[in-house]
Amino acid sequence: MFAGADLVLPDRVVPGGSLLIDADRIAAVDFRASIRPDGARIIDAAGTYIVPGFIDVHVHGVEGFDTLDGSESLAAIAARLPRYGVTAFCPTTVACDDRQLEAFLASVRQRHHTPVSGAARVLPAHLESNFINPEYCGAQPVACLRAPREPDRTAASNGFTARDILDVIAAARQEVSIVTVAPELAGGVDLVRDLVAAGHRVSLGHSGADFDTAVAAIEAGARHATHLFNRMAPMTHRAPGLVGAILSRQEVTAELICDGHHVHPAMCALAIRAKGAAGIMAITDATAGAGLPVGATARLGGRIIRVTDTAAVLEAGTLAGSTLTMDRAFRNVVTRFGRSVTDAAAMCATTPAAALGLDGVGAIREGAIADLVLLDRDFAVAHTVIAGELVYSRV
Repeated sequence: MFAGADLVLPDRVVPGGSLLIDADRIAAVDFRASIRPDGARIIDAAGTYIVPGFIDVHVHGVEGFDTLDGSESLAAIAARLPRYGVTAFCPTTVACDDRQLEAFLASVRQRHHTPVSGAARVLPAHLESNFINPEYCGAQPVACLRAPREPDRTAASNGFTARDILDVIAAARQEVSIVTVAPELAGGVDLVRDLVAAGHRVSLGHSGADFDTAVAAIEAGARHATHLFNRMAPMTHRAPGLVGAILSRQEVTAELICDGHHVHPAMCALAIRAKGAAGIMAITDATAGAGLPVGATARLGGRIIRVTDTAAVLEAGTLAGSTLTMDRAFRNVVTRFGRSVTDAAAMCATTPAAALGLDGVGAIREGAIADLVLLDRDFAVAHTVIAGELVYSRV
């Protein structure tokens, strides 16, 4: 039992409350902090906020480990994320060949169905996929990009086609949650429709789509946007483009890299005002450089990246994901973007849980799975609880 904390509920903050945990569930939410069941272990949580466990739907790695480096690397990521308040995550790829993708999804299957005590839950993957626009690829390897409906001029030299990638996805439906697609590619909107029909959550991103094409993709079932603003054509008052479509269509939930570097804090605040905390999910887009010191090197899908004081970059200096962690994202939402702790909890937990259709997590309520984070007054992680188990405590 955690006693005396400020409970961050979906609609308000209750000061000095307590949570009673029974096995893996929240058994009682006590606003008076008066429950003291016989035999219960009491943890004094005064001076902390208790928020639902963070869910990062876009993370490539942490502390030197990359999602594409095999099952043990994926296990290491899961083991390290709870210290940053993450209780569940979607392992995220960069574009890769069909054999790498097949091996990655086999790792996801193994870690998803055989969870390890003390580690964050491995959710079905986010494929930041082969079907993105080369002109907006950022750190994605151009040689691995394909158009959904177009002869693959590079297939002979690179050894795989768009159909090969789609066949791998089809063989691992349950391991694939989100697929990022640039809808302006030849066959892009049809691919959106096909992926949605197959049960995947399609995300629009790495794209120069105009407004009408973006709307067509949304009408075809796209309900997600990959790191809003980043690697998208700029929005203008006469050409709102993909950004304008995302901001104007409430059925689309947008990711936002909440480091204040990838997107200026003023634009982050503007996006949250436009869509509300229920329409924006905080993500890290973290690479294996997250948690490493400035100057350290790591890998992103086999390419060397370097940690700077603001992000991760390729050797040529191209921005290559972030070094953000979810606890810092929460803090930034409150201290830099001017939102409440309730909004921050929604963006870091409730909204991603709802977007992914996860039952029993993402909010503090009786009967919910006890995935929780205790934050001090500086929004640093004091404790992380997964399924009722205290898996991390700051010494």
